[in-house]
This record gives sequence, C-alpha cells and structure tokens, in this order.
Amino acid sequence: MIIEFVGVDVEAAGKSVAALTAGWGYQPAPTPTAETATGPDTRGVDPVAVTSLVVSIPSAMLAVADIADRILKRRRAGELIERARQLNAQQATVRLVREDRSVDLAALTPDQLLDLIADEPSAT
Repeated sequence: MIIEFVGVDVEAAGKSVAALTAGWGYQPAPTPTAETATGPDTRGVDPVAVTSLVVSIPSAMLAVADIADRILKRRRAGELIERARQLNAQQATVRLVREDRSVDLAALTPDQLLDLIADEPSAT
C-alpha cells in the first residue's frame, strides 16, 4: 500500500502514520527526494477500461452460475451412475432411453450422461 501525504506539514503526517504502522510490523518506505520525484501524478481513469469491466461483470456472473449448476448436476449424475453400477452387479441393467437409441448408464461417465441429456430434445 502506498500512502501519499499532501499538505503543509507532510513530515508530521508521515511520522504519525509511521508510528502507527510500526506497531503492525510495517516499515515506511523512504521518502523520495526531489531528484527522484517525477512530478505530479497525472494518471486518470480510462473510461473505456471501466466500461469494459462493467460490461464483463454480468457474463462472468453467468459463467460462475453455469459452472455451479454443472457441478451440482455432475454430482447427481455420478450418484445415478453409481446406483446403476450397483444394480448392474445385482444383474439389473439401468438404461437411458432416447428417441434414437438406449444407453447403459453403468457404462457412462457423469459428463457423458449430462451431454446426452443436453442433446435430447425437450419433451413437448
């Protein structure tokens, strides 16, 4: 963190803050001399950068929500597949029936099951 002091008694303000932060284990950086100072700070906020940040926030939130939803569905698919494998060991087969084919659930991974469900046209 950089703290800049501007005003009449800059030295007193710097000493006050240094005394406070010394108790925290922080040592102040040396004060730049006139030779190393580059002049007043002329940086500003780039409106294009701020706009792009604001525009990207909703898509980032949507991506996080999609990932969280996928994780939940993947866990449930894994439980369903594990149950299908247990039933398969008991001589019962659990199959996912689609319009074009049927698939043995015990032979799928959770991601494959989710992809098959996503590819299925919704029932109307």
